[in-house]
Amino acid sequence: MAEDFSQFSATELLSHYKSKSASPVEVTKAILARIDTLQPSYNVYREVNHQAALQQAKDSETRWQKGAPLGLLDGVPVGFKDLLNVQGFPTRKGSLATPDTIQTEDSPVAARLRESGAVILGKTQTAEFGWKGLTETKLAGVTPNAWDREYASGGSSGGAAVAAALGLGPLQIGTDGGGSIRQPASVNGVFGFKPTYGRVAGYPAAHNGTLFHIGPLTRSVHDAALLLNVIAAPDVRDWTSLPKENKDWTQNINASIKGLRIAYSRTLGYINVNPEIAAIIDKAVNRLRDLGAIVEEVDPGFSNPGPISEVLAAERAARLRRDIGDAGIELLDPSIKQSLLKAEKYTVPEVVEANRLRGELAVVMRRFHQRYDLLVTPVTSQPVPKLGTAPEAPFLSPFNLTQQPAASLPVGTDSNGLPVGLHLVAAQYNDSLVLQVARALEHQQPFPLLHLSALREQSPNWDLA
Repeated sequence: MAEDFSQFSATELLSHYKSKSASPVEVTKAILARIDTLQPSYNVYREVNHQAALQQAKDSETRWQKGAPLGLLDGVPVGFKDLLNVQGFPTRKGSLATPDTIQTEDSPVAARLRESGAVILGKTQTAEFGWKGLTETKLAGVTPNAWDREYASGGSSGGAAVAAALGLGPLQIGTDGGGSIRQPASVNGVFGFKPTYGRVAGYPAAHNGTLFHIGPLTRSVHDAALLLNVIAAPDVRDWTSLPKENKDWTQNINASIKGLRIAYSRTLGYINVNPEIAAIIDKAVNRLRDLGAIVEEVDPGFSNPGPISEVLAAERAARLRRDIGDAGIELLDPSIKQSLLKAEKYTVPEVVEANRLRGELAVVMRRFHQRYDLLVTPVTSQPVPKLGTAPEAPFLSPFNLTQQPAASLPVGTDSNGLPVGLHLVAAQYNDSLVLQVARALEHQQPFPLLHLSALREQSPNWDLA
């Protein structure tokens, strides 16, 4: 029975707590045991504090026994990407250039979850400073794909995505500065949601500034919406955070999508997509039609904004150098060091111009959403690569530039048996619509779950007892 708890959603766990058919202590012990079992093979967590998690679970159990939970997620285990500060843990950011100093202050997202009574498991692995779409670092080693350890898990929220896929904590917090939630969500077969910028407060400020979104990676849409109820809140430390909306993000996510105007762009007008990926996405889009949406095949009408992001990387590079200094730069992965040096060559006028072009792109999308409720694209352009290579996901970064809400949800598997994700993008601030359409697709075709038995079949020599 204990093993089964790792397969439960946060929504299911809360129902069990309320009925007293399961306790936070039982659940936390089961998930910690599963982490201990799979961590040697998957390297998902940077650090786990068993003792603190169990104490939080015991405190939660006492509250539930009294019928007085602290908040919406009391007793639900959660993991945090190791770019975010969590009290009691160091923030290593996947890098040898960071100190092993214990944080004494929670980031806003950690503070909101702690206030809600969630059980904090630990910190998940990240790409170094979130710079690459690959969770393989000199500090922490390799985090492989949840479905097949010979393949890449993506990044930079690779640890969070794999944790969600393997049942190593039903709620995972990731970050997305150019696709870092959605890309690993796609290749590991989970739901990854990038809320509108500022919906979830961030502190300290990220190196990539207003491109940086914080959001959920979960195995169900309802869990992500439930998590948003807690973390979608302003914080005085983040002057860019949005005012709190007095709404339940789980409300209306089961509403019909009949009549919604959906634009389907296979390539955004400039991306080469593998035919196998395109065919899987085509089938998913046909499911939207079956659900009553009005789907039109159309590109949003902008050229490749990659050069904008390349220039804006100069701001990120300057902030990184400020924080770690020349000595820290020398400890970086050589490819990141090379990218950093390239980014620092851009001039102030070039950065100013890139920000102007970013504004123009945002206006293009605002006009586009006057005609269409939602834009649908693939997440990745090619099948999941083997370890050592980042999955190609060129569809994602434009919508960090525009700060729009977007998500990846699993819609099929490729010929290697690895997941493929569909990308949903709504107008700025219309986060609810992304959740609603994702839930409609999930209801029609539930997301896959990875069980220990399936893992044994993949690699029978592993010690997974």
